[in-house]
Parts: sequence; structure tokens; C-alpha cells
Amino acid sequence: MSERENRRESPAASALPSPLVPHPSLPSRWAEAVDPDLLALRPWTDDPEPPVIWSVAGTDSGGGAGLSADTRAAAAMGVHLCPVVAAVTAQHSRGVNAVFPLPANQVRAQLSALRQDLPPRVVKTGLLASAATVDALLAQRGDALLVVDPVLRASAGGTAFCDDSLLGAYRHQLMPQAALITPNRREAERLLGVPAGHLPVPELAAMLRGRGAQAVVVTGGDDAALADGLSLDWLDSPLATGWIALPRLSGRDGAPAHHHGSGCTFATAAAAAMARGFALPDAVILAKMLTWSALRDGHAAGAGPGPLRPDRRFIEDPRAMPVMGFDDETAPDRATLTRWREMLWPSARRAAPFPTGLYAITERPERIAAIAVSGQFEHLQLRIKRGPGVDEDALRAAIRAAVRDMAGRSSTLWINDHWRLALDEGARALHLGQEDWAALDTAARDELQQRRARHGVRLGLSSHSLWELCRARGVAPDYIACGPLWSTTTKDMPWLPQGLAQLRWWSRMAGTPVVGIGGVLEDRQWRAGLAAGASAMCLVRAAEEMVANGRLR
Repeated sequence: MSERENRRESPAASALPSPLVPHPSLPSRWAEAVDPDLLALRPWTDDPEPPVIWSVAGTDSGGGAGLSADTRAAAAMGVHLCPVVAAVTAQHSRGVNAVFPLPANQVRAQLSALRQDLPPRVVKTGLLASAATVDALLAQRGDALLVVDPVLRASAGGTAFCDDSLLGAYRHQLMPQAALITPNRREAERLLGVPAGHLPVPELAAMLRGRGAQAVVVTGGDDAALADGLSLDWLDSPLATGWIALPRLSGRDGAPAHHHGSGCTFATAAAAAMARGFALPDAVILAKMLTWSALRDGHAAGAGPGPLRPDRRFIEDPRAMPVMGFDDETAPDRATLTRWREMLWPSARRAAPFPTGLYAITERPERIAAIAVSGQFEHLQLRIKRGPGVDEDALRAAIRAAVRDMAGRSSTLWINDHWRLALDEGARALHLGQEDWAALDTAARDELQQRRARHGVRLGLSSHSLWELCRARGVAPDYIACGPLWSTTTKDMPWLPQGLAQLRWWSRMAGTPVVGIGGVLEDRQWRAGLAAGASAMCLVRAAEEMVANGRLR
């Protein structure tokens, strides 16, 4: 068996240690350094010193929502939740009969006791019931991040939870200090004081950010005319903005799914992920995943909607992996929604074969033939960045030469960035960074997708974080690159090394071939990457060493 064939026989990722959990992709005060050679990370629920978060919310005598839901979600995320009772409710699965706000001195006493011994990384709010509770909370919050779930009325109906003074406290005290707020559409409209149904969800979110919130997720923004079988939430944040989509769930015989406490679950999961050091868009992705899985597994309790059932195994369930749109896709067209559904229902998608092995990247078109002839690589990429002395004529000539030198060869030639020039010169496989895809206007994206559908053009996209993975999935590429795996000086990037454990998780969850890239300089690294589940491993600086020696150090 040849060396190239032997690489295809690498051990399956499923034979490696489990369970699979991701780690933060960007530096933060709570993101611990991860050894990139580790094949598995400790499960969050086995953390000997779990992060502490507070939930200031109400009790639910029916056990479905409020602090009951918060505690279940926190347990699935492996964080320690301190339940601060702001109100006691008399409710069941069909509605709320009464709300009893706790006196402000009792709320203060709880918060003061926790401040002495259990300071939080994140504070999540639910049912607050009085403006005095807001004052007490903000006095004891310290520097903790604030996640606000504006509970203004029970989803099951009954007693209202928010009077004018509390609404004013949300608008003028909580929103300007919130790292994240998670209203549904009706709550967003009430916070803004706008008529129901008059403004699209993305505009509501932008207006809420304009009132001071650092980031907004409008949950359940799945208008029937838009969603077409999808459950859509709109995220508006400094790092990423767009729709986040998963299949819309229903119960038996088409009845609504058991959803009591879904808003509480979502906000608590986001707070827990932020406490684990995940960047806010990644925290929202994790919250969507946990909430969707818990909603799918919800159970009956009473005659009305039952509670969700969060489970720590949500994190390694590929069915729970969302797709995400870009910030300018505020009203996705039918082709985009179809593409999202095909990624979310894999049986509806026919993916092209993707050969497993090594993937060389070079900026030297004159080396393409030698790299291909070496027989070491299934994939080659020509990556020439625009800069001084590189004009369009030079780019066109370089791409033309690369296409000519790869004619008739079994390896695939991928052209980075310059997609129009590449297609004009006969290339049929493209690679784009996320920023490059985002910079394309709608007409250019549509043209590229049409060429893929009609002429078999292939597309690879880069990703560095959970939200970028979801956005790449939304484009339905032929592969998604995961990197940097190890520290690299090839590019100046803010991302932490992803490592083998993250690569395993990417490979399981992406729903399309994954290519590992970044800092691969030794044989053991690319072999370990293939064993972790990657479909290909990239060599950049080391590609010429492989050509010369047939191996790396």
C-alpha cells in the first residue's frame, strides 16, 4: 500500500476518547490555555471548580420555568448556578395565577451573602417583578457580565410580570449595562414601545442595541412567511450578526413541542457559555444548541406545555449544530433557505466526493507542477495575496499557469480569493476566507452559488470559531477549514490555537469535510489531524519539505 493510500486508512475519530467538547476560540479572562496536542478535553460537567453564575429570577411552583429551568440548563453546561429568588409565583403548565415579589431587603440579603463567598462571572436575570429588585441587583453585581432575559409576561398566559416602573428600569438601568439581552419579538416591541408586528426583527434588534445593550438576540423570530420550517433567532452583536437557524420542532401529531421555560433555558445557557470564556456569538450558538436539544427532548408535566429536558450530551449532537447567515441577509431568499435546510437535513444534500489526504498551499505558481508530481498531495492551493507589485495581469497569468500545470492530474487545484479571475482562467475549485465571502455583494454570491449548482464549481471556506463554523455551514461549501490548529506565524490572527480536540469536534459537527490548517510542521501533527477526523491536513511552510523528502521531521 502506498503512503498516499495509507493516509486514507487513518483510525476513525470515533475510536478516540470522548465526549467531545469545544473550547473558546478567542482569548478572554476565563479562557484557559489548551494544549493543542490533547485529543480530548475534560467534559464541562466534570469540572472540579465550575464557573459561578447567578440567576436572579422567580420560582415556578409547576417546576417548568424560572429558577427550575435555569438550574437544569446550568447543570447541562457544567456551571454552578446560585438561584436568587426575586419573586414567588403560583403557576402551573397552563398559566400563572399570582406573582409575589420578594421585598427588596430579602433580595439584597441573598445577593450580599453570595457576594461574600460566591462572586459570579455572569449574572442572568429572569422574572424580577419589581424595580426595587433591579436596584438591589445592580448594587451587588460588581464587574460580572449581565445577561438580561426580559420576562414581561408568562408565555402560558395569566398574570403580567412587569409594571411601568419595572419597564422603565429595564429600559434605563438594565439595558445600558447588559452584555446580552434575549427578548422574544413581543418583549422587544414592548421594551421599545413600538406597535406589534410593524418592524422586522433585525430592525428591532438594532434599535435595542441603540438603547445601550452590547448585544441582542431576538429569540423565536420565525415568522411563517420567512422561516419555512426553520426556527430562527436573530443575533446582533459587534463580532457577528445574522439569523441562526435550526429545524422547527413540534410535538406528537403536529402539536406544539413542550416549551415551558425555553426562554429561561436559552438565557442561562448563554450566560454559562460566557462564564466559560466563549466569545458572545459562540455563547449564543451554544445556547441555541442546548435549547433546541432540550426542546426536542421535553416532556409532559400537567395539561399544558411541559418543561424542557437539557442534557450535557447536546454538545456532541450534530443534529443540534445550527447554520448562520451573514449580517446583510436580513430577509433570506428561497435559495438561501433551501441551502440552510439541506445542511440541517443532511439526507437532502448530495455532497461531492472529497479525497482524504494532504493539502499543500503555495504562493508560487511555478511550484505547482513539482508539488503535484511529488504524489504527496490530494489538494493544492494557489494563495497569492494582492499587494505591491501584484496587479491583475500578474494574478491572471499566475492562475492561468497553475491551471495549465494541473491539467489532467488527479489532485484538485484550489484558487484562493480571486474567484472571478480563477473562473475566467478555467479553475473549478475556489477557497475564500469568511471576510472575503462577507465582502461579496448579493449578486456575486448568487453568481458563485449558481456556478456551483450548474457547472460543478467547488468552494471551500475558512472558519476559526463556532459562529464562523455555523456561517460557513450556511453557505454549504465543499469543505470547511478549521484553524489555526497550532500556533503559526504564517498569518497574524487573533485566534487561539484550536488543537486536535477542537478539530475532532469540528469534524463531528460540521456536516461537511473539514480541513485542518495552521502550524503543521511535523509528520505526527498531520497524522494526528487525519486520525482526529479531518478530511485533509494543510501544509504551508512545510509543503516544500514534504516534496523534497517525502516526510516531515
